[in-house]
Amino acid sequence: MTDPKDQPAHAQPRFENRLARETSPYLLQHKNNPVDWYPWGEEAFEKARRENKPLLISIGYSACHWCHVMEHESFENEAIARLVNETVVPIKVDREERPDVDAIYMDVCMAMTGQGGWPLNAFVTPELNPFFVGTYFPPEDRYGRPGFASVIRQIGEAWGRERLEITAQARDMTEQMARYKQADIRQPVEEAAWSRLVAEASSSFDLRWGGFGGAPKFPPDQKLAALLAAYHGGAGQAALDMVCKTLDGMASGGMYDQLGGGFARYSVDEKWLIPHFEKMLYNQALLVPVYLDSFLLTGNAEHRRVAVETLDWVLRDLCSPEGPFYCALDADSEGEEGKYYVWTPGEVHAILGDSDGALFCDYYDVTPGGNFEHGTSALRLREPLTDFCRRHGISESDWSTRLPSLKAKLLEVRYQRVAPGLDDKCLTGWNGLMISALSRGFQVLGDLRYLDSARKAAEVLLLNQRPAAGTLLRSRCKGQSRIAAVLEDYSYFIAGLLDLHESCFDAGYLNHAAELASEMNARFADPRGGFFYAAEGDNSLIMRTREMHDGALPSPASVAAQSLLRLHGYFQREDFRSAAMSAIEAAGPGANRMPSAFGSALLAARFAKGPTPQIVITGDSESASTSELLNAAWTTYLPSRVIANVSGQTNTSNLPILGGKSADGPSRAYVCFDYACKEPVGDAQSLRKQLESAK
Repeated sequence: MTDPKDQPAHAQPRFENRLARETSPYLLQHKNNPVDWYPWGEEAFEKARRENKPLLISIGYSACHWCHVMEHESFENEAIARLVNETVVPIKVDREERPDVDAIYMDVCMAMTGQGGWPLNAFVTPELNPFFVGTYFPPEDRYGRPGFASVIRQIGEAWGRERLEITAQARDMTEQMARYKQADIRQPVEEAAWSRLVAEASSSFDLRWGGFGGAPKFPPDQKLAALLAAYHGGAGQAALDMVCKTLDGMASGGMYDQLGGGFARYSVDEKWLIPHFEKMLYNQALLVPVYLDSFLLTGNAEHRRVAVETLDWVLRDLCSPEGPFYCALDADSEGEEGKYYVWTPGEVHAILGDSDGALFCDYYDVTPGGNFEHGTSALRLREPLTDFCRRHGISESDWSTRLPSLKAKLLEVRYQRVAPGLDDKCLTGWNGLMISALSRGFQVLGDLRYLDSARKAAEVLLLNQRPAAGTLLRSRCKGQSRIAAVLEDYSYFIAGLLDLHESCFDAGYLNHAAELASEMNARFADPRGGFFYAAEGDNSLIMRTREMHDGALPSPASVAAQSLLRLHGYFQREDFRSAAMSAIEAAGPGANRMPSAFGSALLAARFAKGPTPQIVITGDSESASTSELLNAAWTTYLPSRVIANVSGQTNTSNLPILGGKSADGPSRAYVCFDYACKEPVGDAQSLRKQLESAK
């Protein structure tokens, strides 16, 4: 680490460490810390072995508020930094670049402390086995937490006094966790899991605000998707009501960006009012399909609006010039959380005038006292449109017509504020989720912008993140593609390619998906069932974990199972089906015991059990009748399906699903499920009727 003290303060920072050579925005945030940070890699590991020191593995991400706090309080503190540098070998890890590393040490943190979160700070032996793990530490003892300086001193003293004992205990704990994580238990997902899902969700459902449990509230996208499938399968109105109440609650609160569209990562309160203001790509990608599916089932125009605004925000604010999508916007700007998003009545009146300003403030709950910090307000819909218009004696159509221009004026002013930091990494897996959301957006909404954007992102990823057959890279930032892909990159990207194929029927995307699926099976499959999170061969990982349940992201293994079943529908490849069933059965014990945490596994099991329609549409791709049939297939809610279009295929000889069907002649839709085929139909109404019978 250099310490350029001879230079003027304005010329360059006093310190620069090895992170200056990295591309990750999170790592670059720490490049001028006096802590002598190393990136994850052999250089740090070898130093720890050579000097017989423990390592500090400090994990976070660029949009993490408490990561920023700990950096400012401890990692920028020269006295604490000296203590760190003398006692341990410090490593900084971007959890978004290395989710495999994060998963291991987060599991340890949960096992040791009963809770987790970021920043995550793990103290490990030179063999990378953990012996002390925690999250945020204040610089000195306070809040009932030990101070970071005290922790470092105690680590140093214990290591000097009890190194052999610590090393042995850490090794034993790692071995025990590895055995537990790789336990060989498989079980089919029971049909009763669906009724347990609804009962479990009902028991924790917030009748007033929607959502499940109390604060903080995270968007439960996979649980909602599973509840929609349960309703479709006959679970009853309660399942749909819980979904709609939750979608309405999130969309009316401050967790939803009422001006620009898009969702924050979570709400700190039970009302969805005050968000943790960071906006992640994956939240948008996972929530949009749920809003679209709810719109298809209920016709709720507000759910359609939220999906449109969210997709448009992603295209506007998270789309890179190359085409793929950036990771996130920070929660903070100018050192304050949420400052970019909140308003005072004075600010609103200055932009809109007193009359419109007063209406706007009343509609969005902008008050003199505020609902956030320093007298500011996060925008939220304080009451239904009908009630608001009745109180003010205006028509709903009039207010709905006026509102977009008022929002646009405030949004224009907001864009002139100091924006939150942008994490400009493009992750293959997260982009796969977004490609799926955009493809579904095109199918349901008919907006070609979404299809074009999905195709552009996919093409760039295939070009840059897949430099050769057998290779897939995870991260691209500042023109550099790097880091071997993990399971979520394969599974989410395969799903995105399949959704894109079912939107434009370019056989290239289908073939790429099949190639990636074969690689995924070879590199990640666990012979005992399911998939490991990391590929074999990375000696820096102390164990290979398997995660079956959903977290902030859907279980990659369950998404993989869904995609493998879809590919089996096209190619009738038994290796795809066998791998899918193995993954479903590996998730079975958890899904049967606690189904609300295994929504994506339930959806995979539903796909496997059926009924899952296989839909083949023939006819001139330019004809109105073919378009009407495609639109009927796209806009009928189905928890699982496979769609093929003869006229759109460019290389269809290897697709058994087509069964020799030809594009010549009139447009026809052929629907098969449960190993039986319906009579071909030529009109959209008849096709919808056939598809709606698949329950």
